[in-house]
Amino acid sequence: MDTEALAVLSHAAASGSLSAAARRLGVSPTLASRRLAALEEALGVRLVNRTTRSLSLTPEGLAFLPHARAMLEAEASALGSLAGGIGAVSGLLRVTAPASFGRKVVAPLIPDLLRTHPALRVQLSLQDRLIDIVGEGFDLAVRIGRMRDSSLLARKLADNPRRLCAAPAYLQQSGQPRTLAELADHQRLGLIDREAWPFVTPDGTREVRFEGRFESDSMEAVRVACLAGLGIATFSYWDVEADLASGALREVALEDATPEPVAIWIVRPSSRHAPPKIAPFIDALEARLQV
Repeated sequence: MDTEALAVLSHAAASGSLSAAARRLGVSPTLASRRLAALEEALGVRLVNRTTRSLSLTPEGLAFLPHARAMLEAEASALGSLAGGIGAVSGLLRVTAPASFGRKVVAPLIPDLLRTHPALRVQLSLQDRLIDIVGEGFDLAVRIGRMRDSSLLARKLADNPRRLCAAPAYLQQSGQPRTLAELADHQRLGLIDREAWPFVTPDGTREVRFEGRFESDSMEAVRVACLAGLGIATFSYWDVEADLASGALREVALEDATPEPVAIWIVRPSSRHAPPKIAPFIDALEARLQV
C-alpha cells in the first residue's frame, strides 16, 4: 500500500485540512489530493468528507486511520532499524496527557527531546477526558489513577500522592473538617466524571460520595475555583506544591482518613509493536518523575 498516501490521510486527519497536510509533507495540495483519491480508489471506500474549508473523516476513514498510522509506524521502525543510533528515533509521536500534568510536567520535556532527536516530531494533546488511544490513533497516553482497561499495555512510572486542599478564605468562613463525616458537609469541587473520592482509613479504602456546587471537565478549572475559595478539592501533590508553599492553599488533614494515592501510568495500544520513537519519551518522563 502507498505509504505516501497513508501519510496524507494521517496528517489530514490530525489537522482537519488537506492543505495543512500538504504543507507538512512538503507537497502541493493537488498532489496530496491525488494521493488521497488514489487511496480511496484502491480501498473502494470514501475515507474523508471534503468541503471548501475543512475535512472530516467518514466512518470508514475513522475505522481505517489507526491501521494507516500503524503501517506508517512499521515503515519508520524498519527504516530506523537500518539507520541505527539516534537516527532510529524518527517519525511522528502522538501523545496525550491530562491537561494540567501535561502542561507542567510533560510539555517541558519536549524541547530537549526534539533537540536530541532531529528526525522526531511530536503531537501533544492535553485533555482531561479519557481518550480512546486506539480509536484516535495515539502512540502513548499518560494516565493518572486506577487502570481499568485491560486491552492496553500499561506501565507504572511513579506513585502520585494526593492532597485534600482548600483556600484560607474558605476555611475561615466554613471551618476545617476533621473527619470524613464532617467533610461530607462541605462544598466539594471536582471533575464531572468522578462521582466519589477514595480515602484510606484504618478499616480500608472508603469512597465518599457527595454532590458539589462546582464541577468541571478540567482539573485546572477546579484548581482555580479552589483558589477562589469555593470549596475543598483533592489534587495531585505536584499540581499544588507551589500553592501550598505560598499559602494560597492549605492542606486539609483529616484525623481518620487520607486521600488514596494513585499512580502515574504510561499506556500504549497492545495491538502495536513498540517503535523506537516511544522509548526516549518514556525515559525522559520517568527520569523527571524520579526527581
